[in-house]
Amino acid sequence: MRLIRAVLGWGLGGWLAAAGQAAAQVSVEVVMDQDQYLRDESLTVEVRITNRSGQDLRLGRTPDWLTFVIERREGGFVAPVAPPPVEGEFTLESSMVVKRRLDLMPYYRLGEPGRYTITAHVKIAAWDREISSKARTFGISRGTTIWEQRFGVPAREGVPEVRRYALIQAHDFKQLMLYVRLTDASDRKVFRVMALGQLVSFSRPEAQLDNQSHLHVLFQSGARAFGYCVMNPDGKVQVRQVYEYAETRPVLKPSTEGRVFVIGGVRRRTALDIPRAGSAPPAAGRARGTAPGPGP
Repeated sequence: MRLIRAVLGWGLGGWLAAAGQAAAQVSVEVVMDQDQYLRDESLTVEVRITNRSGQDLRLGRTPDWLTFVIERREGGFVAPVAPPPVEGEFTLESSMVVKRRLDLMPYYRLGEPGRYTITAHVKIAAWDREISSKARTFGISRGTTIWEQRFGVPAREGVPEVRRYALIQAHDFKQLMLYVRLTDASDRKVFRVMALGQLVSFSRPEAQLDNQSHLHVLFQSGARAFGYCVMNPDGKVQVRQVYEYAETRPVLKPSTEGRVFVIGGVRRRTALDIPRAGSAPPAAGRARGTAPGPGP
């Protein structure tokens, strides 16, 4: 019995030692852009694999070379809807780092609010070993709907499709964030969930639809700063700009033709503007009321 225990102990110890050596030679890290997400928002993760083994590694031959385990902090695993698309063979040279970014939200059932942990596992077939990352914690929130509007989208045949814009505010730890959510009328089919930016607590965002069902949103993001965004019925951002309070406060103004403008304030150009400075605005925006408000 002692001999059996000794053999078993040696075997387990040897396996743990081999696993530890492999982990020291190859490391895996999960990096996320944020720690808090709104329900159905893109959950983009970046997996960083560092090779310090002194030899080149062939990875990506099979779909299970990179896998993820997501758990609720309250207990229980999150069932995948489908395997994330990670296949694609490549060579990771020694002393090099490879990064893989992908959105996991479509592949896991993450509709319930709460705290979660995610761990990435990389299988190295040549070593018959699997290397795991440290668990990364993130949260999912439903937020609070502060405005919504249903609208019609022309169909090729028959009755127009009904969709729904909604503005949602949610706390990302110490800051309040504003989101736009675009779905079908039942809120079951999600076309886009996007963070518009930080929202000051006393702000009351303005939202209006123009004659092409583009959503215009103006919200206060700082003491004197305002964000302005225009989204089309397919969820594509047409305009993103920043205004500052000058002699007057920027506000949304509809025209008799059904267009919507920003009036007041002063436009401040930034690197995140859409369209970028010097480029022409989208054709639909020029003709259908998504033109920017006054400014330099």
